[in-house]
Amino acid sequence: MFYSYLSINNPSDFPSREPQQSPIGVFDSGVGGLTVLTQLYRQLPNESILYFGDTARLPYGTRSPAEIVQFTREILCWMQQQQVKMVVMACHTGSALALETVRWEFPFPILGVILPGAKAAVKQGKRIGVIATPATAASNAFPQAIQEIDSTAKVWQVGCPEFVPLIEDNRINEPYTKEVARRYLAPLIQQQIDTLIYGCTHYPHLSPVLRSLLPTSIKLVDPAIHVVKAVACELDLLGLRNNLPPMPTRFCVSGCPQQFIQSSVRWLGYAPVVEKVNLETVLTPSYPLELLD
Repeated sequence: MFYSYLSINNPSDFPSREPQQSPIGVFDSGVGGLTVLTQLYRQLPNESILYFGDTARLPYGTRSPAEIVQFTREILCWMQQQQVKMVVMACHTGSALALETVRWEFPFPILGVILPGAKAAVKQGKRIGVIATPATAASNAFPQAIQEIDSTAKVWQVGCPEFVPLIEDNRINEPYTKEVARRYLAPLIQQQIDTLIYGCTHYPHLSPVLRSLLPTSIKLVDPAIHVVKAVACELDLLGLRNNLPPMPTRFCVSGCPQQFIQSSVRWLGYAPVVEKVNLETVLTPSYPLELLD
């Protein structure tokens, strides 16, 4: 298979255009955000997408909150330069640890995946399990969001540090991966959960493995589906929905383009053209609140 990629420091493939035609930015630490991208294709086929994978710094799940905020701010500053009209943080760790800090620093809407996932879960059941990265689990973002929506719901969560590296390394079908999943799911099954949230956008890639280990009565919640529904509502509210044919999706990474291509082919069904970009270090907010008043 032929793999192609570009090496560009500060590309601008999306020239100035009407706001409706500007791209939606989607970012994750790696291929996990492709689950959100797939939903954007299905639900909003006319939207142009700019996808960024911070592959040089994955996994995010073992990073400190300060690191996650800094990484997120750097990515958003770069996306601002690319003229996005909205950003989806297709990363539960970023959504849990950075969203509330950075969302008012930029002149475009920024949507996270925690709240849409929590809202969907409470509609499904009352005994809710969450599998997430260690950082997301430690933040208690899902239990807090769920309890705010429905105080009668019970929530249990498990941090799963091995899942993201296994998915990024294309080891999903190995026996070891199933044993790791069995270990992570055991305490949740023991609590007799009726609903399980994929608390990381990487985890839907493990769906066949997880489904084989879970009782059939347990409902699965993929926040990617529900955050894109929120995106559609936001676009309509702001009058930003694009009704013209979209531009080709633009894929960018901070690490090795070829590695991302190899990891993403399985989910995309083709080898994408991938650009390597160098993010600028950002230590302070680029858009102070007083400039947005």
